[in-house]
Amino acid sequence: MKHRGKIFLLAICILMMPSLIFAQTLDELNTEIKNKQEEITQIKKEAAIYQKNIRVKQEEAASLKNQLSILENKIAKTNLDVKSTKKEIEQGQLETRNIELQILSKQDAIDNQKLALTNILQEIRQNDQENTLKIFLMNDSLSDFFNETEYTKDLQQGLQETLGNLKSEKKLLLAKKNELENKQKELLALNDQLELEKIELIGQTDYKENLLVSTKNSEQKFTELFWQAKEEQESISSSITVLEKQARQKLDQLKTEQPKLTDSQLSWPVPKNKITAYFHDPDYPFRYLFEHPAIDIRAKQGTPIAAPAEGYVLTAKDAGMGYSYIALIHANGISTVYGHVSKIFVREDEYVAKGEIIGLSGAMPGTPGAGRLTTGPHLHFEVRVNGIPVNPLDYLP
Repeated sequence: MKHRGKIFLLAICILMMPSLIFAQTLDELNTEIKNKQEEITQIKKEAAIYQKNIRVKQEEAASLKNQLSILENKIAKTNLDVKSTKKEIEQGQLETRNIELQILSKQDAIDNQKLALTNILQEIRQNDQENTLKIFLMNDSLSDFFNETEYTKDLQQGLQETLGNLKSEKKLLLAKKNELENKQKELLALNDQLELEKIELIGQTDYKENLLVSTKNSEQKFTELFWQAKEEQESISSSITVLEKQARQKLDQLKTEQPKLTDSQLSWPVPKNKITAYFHDPDYPFRYLFEHPAIDIRAKQGTPIAAPAEGYVLTAKDAGMGYSYIALIHANGISTVYGHVSKIFVREDEYVAKGEIIGLSGAMPGTPGAGRLTTGPHLHFEVRVNGIPVNPLDYLP
């Protein structure tokens, strides 16, 4: 009986030992993950240099040479962004594999705990079948009897410990599975980001080539285009302001059967994503023309645009291959503008409910609605209070 106990306890120790193969593989993966992170950090340092160059050039006077320099730095930076995102995806894949191995390790530990539990229960069942008197008579001395009794207590204690370990391992397993799901979502988002960065790179390159063609490498021609673009943007902004004042007056005279505006709590018009240009962004590529009165939200070409709150269509300008936009008015003096739209689904004065699809995003150079001042797909999103542009991020959840 003593031998049986020793053999059983030895078996439990073997089952509880961590897998050396798993440990070795995890160490190798952790080293690779660390190396990837160091590569990413280095790439981002290089990208920051180009970003600094862009900012310096944007502070200089507008000229064709200066604008081409900004574009060259942006193209170089976007190349590095693409490279960095690829490395992040590779790192994420390694981290996913790391988590998968940890899940296998936890599952292995659970299986071992179950096997140990089965063995303990079998031992307890066998001991229960032998009453105390029989055990006493089978042993040669009181010492042996008490040893056997202590062994029974050890079995019961082992049972409690194994049950506790099993519950802990299951809890850890569930946590790792949840971590894996989150990591897989991150990888999907990074893949989407990579595709958009590649498209932005194409757009920036195309814009640079188009600029050279349209200006014929002439500073004078660039100056003419500069003022045309500036006047166009100022005209659009002024037109929206005038139209909004007129529309607000009309709202006060609405017939009772038309919905009254009450809710002005805004939601994101497209899925929340990376902001590629902020409100009055010092790094905005066309700052030489005007302060950026909006945020640019990264969005795939053709992403549905949802009304962020109930409202009326102030204007829906389809400019063909020019700059197309939609403007809505909401309650409490708030209005919103959506620029570079590729398709428009609403008409002027039409009521729209919150979440209703009003059009599709665009901004890929050379596509309908994009206009001249764009280097990649995104949604230009303005928020105005009493006609004055404000930071949209202050009004979004």
